[in-house]
Amino acid sequence: MKVVLFCGGQGLRMRGDGMVVPKPMVTIGGRPLLWHVMRYYAHYGHTEFILCLGHGADELTDYFGRAGGRGWNITMVDTGLQASIGERLMQVAEHVRGEDVFLANYADTLTDAPLSAMVEAFRRGDAAVGLLAVRPSSSHHVIQMGPDGMVSRVDDAGVLHHWENGGYFVMRQQIFDELRPGQDLVPHALNRLAAHGRVLAHRHRGFFRGVDTAKDRIELDYAYRQGRRPWMVWESQAEPAAVAQ
Repeated sequence: MKVVLFCGGQGLRMRGDGMVVPKPMVTIGGRPLLWHVMRYYAHYGHTEFILCLGHGADELTDYFGRAGGRGWNITMVDTGLQASIGERLMQVAEHVRGEDVFLANYADTLTDAPLSAMVEAFRRGDAAVGLLAVRPSSSHHVIQMGPDGMVSRVDDAGVLHHWENGGYFVMRQQIFDELRPGQDLVPHALNRLAAHGRVLAHRHRGFFRGVDTAKDRIELDYAYRQGRRPWMVWESQAEPAAVAQ
């Protein structure tokens, strides 16, 4: 099954610590973030990757042009500097045309979600898009207050009680019928599909971490060096049988 990875954004949020490399190329345990995402998919038997490039295209090409030696088949497509996720997906449509089902990812989050189970559940239904649903977390504090603005309680927000899009997708070809120039995959295309019951969420309560800031990268790198790296499922799990290609 082919995997489309959206890795063309500017990654401006990573530059608070002086970093000038594209966000997919920031390192965790000495390897680029994007490598960790790709290795996760490879663990489940999915080794055909389509990289949607934009900012930092040269650096990604230099590094991942050498990664094919792992047995990965990597296609790199320059999808422009300003394109939305939806527009990037439109530009690589020809590369997944033969795929009844394909995978896609924002390429800036790490998880230990059971991908095979997610794909199998998706195949059993007729949804056009499946997505990983995760609980967001926050380091902020939640306040309770009255109409007069007087605060009665302050609590750690911790894990919040709603679900958010985790950025791990399973897709059928029907997604391309809903993409429009000047619009995005989320919320535009997904809301059109959701209105007709064509979006399936796979709830995941395990490990999930976005890499949006320098602090996120530093904390994940530290966890890696301490041996706490649950997203590296290839270290702790046997290679599963790949879902039918």
